[in-house]
Amino acid sequence: MFSNRYIRTILLSRVLLQLGVWIRNYAVLLYVTQLTSNNPVYVSLISAAEFAPIFLFAIIGGTLADRWRPKRTMVWSDLLSALSVVVVLVAVMNGGWMALLVGSFVSASLSQFSQPSGMKLYKRNVPEHQLQGVMAISQSLVAGLVILGPIIGTFIFFKFGIAVSLTLTALLFLGSSLILSTLPRDHEEEKLEARSPFMKELSAGFRYIASNRSLRTLSFTFAASGLAVGLIQPLLIFVTMEKLGQDKSFLQWLVGTNGAAMLVGGAVIMIIAKKVKPQLMLAAGLLVSALCTVGVGASSVIWLTLVFQFMSGLFNPCIHIGIQTMIMRNTEAEFIGRVSGAIAPVFMGMLVLGMLTSGFLKDSLSLWVVYSVSGALMVVGAALLTPLFVKREGITTQV
Repeated sequence: MFSNRYIRTILLSRVLLQLGVWIRNYAVLLYVTQLTSNNPVYVSLISAAEFAPIFLFAIIGGTLADRWRPKRTMVWSDLLSALSVVVVLVAVMNGGWMALLVGSFVSASLSQFSQPSGMKLYKRNVPEHQLQGVMAISQSLVAGLVILGPIIGTFIFFKFGIAVSLTLTALLFLGSSLILSTLPRDHEEEKLEARSPFMKELSAGFRYIASNRSLRTLSFTFAASGLAVGLIQPLLIFVTMEKLGQDKSFLQWLVGTNGAAMLVGGAVIMIIAKKVKPQLMLAAGLLVSALCTVGVGASSVIWLTLVFQFMSGLFNPCIHIGIQTMIMRNTEAEFIGRVSGAIAPVFMGMLVLGMLTSGFLKDSLSLWVVYSVSGALMVVGAALLTPLFVKREGITTQV
């Protein structure tokens, strides 16, 4: 697999890019909390700056990624991200710390163009039987950075300060751009004047998803799982204090256990990727996660909760890798940007909706009830995949 130049290059560039994102995000978070005395309004603005572009630009970026040359799009997106960090650094050095929020927004917006372009390159240059393995490696790298990123970002900020953090971020973004520039030139795309109007291509993307049974089903599953995750996302701190009787510092052990298990799960999937169908992997991940979610909400025993957290993390890569593989296998190359750009906001939208209602539901009902509802939604998401396991005469769906 690593003999493929595109796989090696894109994975290395994504490691540099994601490490830069973690360093920047923690530098911004810690710097803003210091300046504003932990003002929750400004802390929430940081999250808004990071998540809003997914809603605003995901489908637009995906459509443009289908129109533009993927290598060029990725190189320029990472280069512009590096330049935006430099501009923010200059502004911060002159006292304009609000530029940090603008910089996070700009960088997150540019990633909505870069990410679907990367999937387009994979679709074009990676054999289909290797796609699930590539997704597994990508997920393992993400899991590793989930653990190491906050540690590295926090250390650099407290040791060297905001200026060094932002400088290092800019260098990592620039490094990612330079690495991507070593890829072969893009295939010649259609001449711009020969392309359909932007809005026509945008609507064609939605029609493509609606007409594709696998993608349509996946969208519903994505919505159910997004809402399920959102409901419990803010509540693990209450599991720590109310269910386990520990102080807030114990939360790191719950999160760390889950993250370490994700690394193991990603490694296992790399080995078995060719033997397991992605829809089966996705269903198994959702069902095990459902069981573990209900268990975490019910358990008041520390070791049992840690076991549930570990098992949930172990099967979590099955969900992400299954979804990404199904998108890649069931989407034609010319639609890959629009499909990924349309489906991602479905998950994020339901995730945010769940996060907004989780606190109210906890106060109105109970912690265990919210976790049980989350588990039930994951079961619903798995059940929605049933049509993909049923072969219909005369119709073949590639999964």
